[in-house]
Amino acid sequence: MTESPTPQPTPPTAAAYPVGLRLAGRRVVVLGGGQVAQRRLPALIAAGADIVLLSPSATPSVEAMAEAGEIRWVRRPYTEGDLAEAWYALIATSDTEANRAASAEAERHRIWCVRSDDAEAATAWTPATGRSEGLTVAVLTGRDPRRSAAVRDAIVEGLRDGTLAAPHHRTRTPGVALVGGGPGDPDLITVRGRRLLAEADVVIADRLGPRDLLDELPPHVEVIDAAKIPYGRFMAQEAINNALIEHAKAGKAVVRLKGGDPFVFGRGMEEAEALAEAGIPCTVVPGISSSISVPGAAGIPVTHRGVAHEFTVVSGHVAPDDERSLVDWAALARLRGTLVLLMAVDKIGKIAETLIAGGRDPGTPVAAVQEGTTASQRRVDATLATVAETIAAEGVKPPAVIVIGEVVNVGGTGTVPKD
Repeated sequence: MTESPTPQPTPPTAAAYPVGLRLAGRRVVVLGGGQVAQRRLPALIAAGADIVLLSPSATPSVEAMAEAGEIRWVRRPYTEGDLAEAWYALIATSDTEANRAASAEAERHRIWCVRSDDAEAATAWTPATGRSEGLTVAVLTGRDPRRSAAVRDAIVEGLRDGTLAAPHHRTRTPGVALVGGGPGDPDLITVRGRRLLAEADVVIADRLGPRDLLDELPPHVEVIDAAKIPYGRFMAQEAINNALIEHAKAGKAVVRLKGGDPFVFGRGMEEAEALAEAGIPCTVVPGISSSISVPGAAGIPVTHRGVAHEFTVVSGHVAPDDERSLVDWAALARLRGTLVLLMAVDKIGKIAETLIAGGRDPGTPVAAVQEGTTASQRRVDATLATVAETIAAEGVKPPAVIVIGEVVNVGGTGTVPKD
């Protein structure tokens, strides 16, 4: 019987043939427990592979994967026969001879094999991969991994923020996404929120949502202004709920774009409950709350080691002496940490008076940050005793976040520069 000829190495100029491996439940052998394995193992785990790691030692992260039962770790070096029954092998040890022997075994048994130390000796290359909502992007550029990563990143970023069109050619399930738009800067919306905006048929937007994002929407997208302007024209919450339900039942992809986070004084749960009662699927996309991001943009940490180990966020739209108030202002006055007030510009005088009466030092530093994270951001500093007078004199208007506490002085009075 004539023996089969020994397979010859692939010519360096040959192009790789891209293919997606379905490794769920199939044996994958990884040699080496160092940084290469640490980077590659999560994707193999996500693919559902039956992973065996052969290595005398491993990084703490790889060891944690073994302790969690995500991989089986055999604590010894490679020996001949370890690749038996494997479908795929990743060779990433610092022992060149062991790598060569394992690669030869993989070649004899026709096992696809990646070598981290010698790409030309491998029978497979690991592409730069990225994922976005069910899509997997894999990029190969030969022996230029940095270029592969750069192209991968550009594609994935475009898919996530909607600048790269990848329409779904299937029937969409009608529903509503409650999207937190962040504090105002359009760059501070989450990538998922931005992608859902790009896929929307209808957007119902609050005034405090990132308005610049609305300019990026295609002409066919219907934008409804919820007009929730404090003490001005307003759209009743019931009308908003009805609009969400009506458009979703019409088969539209609806985004409810809110400022900050939907569940931080945003009445998002009221809308979610109304949608649930109507049988409309609802997705909640958290947003960056202005209670943390706006002080941070103005150089104020809401907590700081040795200064404040707690912070409390309070709505100030109802004055302390109003019978509708649900806030225990006396208890807040006794706290030593940071107090962050939202929607409190026109009530700050009464709030400051109540806090001082409750025992808070009149000299406590206070900062009001108007239109935080936007191009119009400005910061006004005062004390608890002078804040009402200062805000009136400086003409501070909503939206503004007011921070009370020693953290106000931690970073000085400058602002954190933007990129």
